[in-house]
Amino acid sequence: MKTENEITYAIINAAICVHKALGPGLLESTYASCLRMELKDRNIKFLSELELPVIYRDTIIDKSYRIDLLVEDQIVVELKSVEAVSELHHAQLLTYLKLSKHTVGLLINFNVPVLKNGISRKINTPKLSETR
Repeated sequence: MKTENEITYAIINAAICVHKALGPGLLESTYASCLRMELKDRNIKFLSELELPVIYRDTIIDKSYRIDLLVEDQIVVELKSVEAVSELHHAQLLTYLKLSKHTVGLLINFNVPVLKNGISRKINTPKLSETR
């Protein structure tokens, strides 16, 4: 089994290949399709558009949220192609991590001149009260 660091490195490498080929300025769906192709070609397992229900007091409230990519059943990847990533985008990724009970996530904004400036890694650290 690959470590979280190995998987995030592989995802970032694949995203950089896509960004180098296409550059900024396209739709998020275009980058998502190309990134899925890159991951598949590299034999990296992923699920795309994974439904994420909201559970409140043991009741499923909504199934309308979707994780862009869940890679190797460990890393949540949220893709964007926006002028600027906002705090809301970061909060969205952290919420997806919490709801899916995953620890590590990547927020990748393809709409930047240099992709490394569009990548954020987030860690979900459960509060002590949530682990008891």
